[in-house]
Amino acid sequence: MTIEINNLAGNKIISSLNKEIFSTVAKKVLSGENREIENISLAFVGKKEIQELNKKYRKKNKPTDVLSFNLDEKDCLGDIVICPEIVKEKGEEMLEVFVHGILHLLGYDHERSKKDEEIMLNKQDLYLGK
Repeated sequence: MTIEINNLAGNKIISSLNKEIFSTVAKKVLSGENREIENISLAFVGKKEIQELNKKYRKKNKPTDVLSFNLDEKDCLGDIVICPEIVKEKGEEMLEVFVHGILHLLGYDHERSKKDEEIMLNKQDLYLGK
């Protein structure tokens, strides 16, 4: 499994985060979900970029913490885009947001129903050891 990380946000927080940590967490989630080892692309962007993506793909004209994009490629699960500035503003943890993004790539959706939200949040807590 490989994770391609692109720090387009120019954020110093990201440089202190180790690629190995993201890879370990991704493997834990994929293994727990009985998935093949798949590749994930992870990009860190600024508020403006994530707001543009959120508007284009979700019709929500505001910045958000994380977006997930499934890919129709055999060996790549998808792309996760995180805005560190929003993560910090919301008082979230970077790995929590990353796991949230992976779960979306795997088909979980907390916006579908209260039950789906509970399932997704329980899985998120499980993989983060909470």
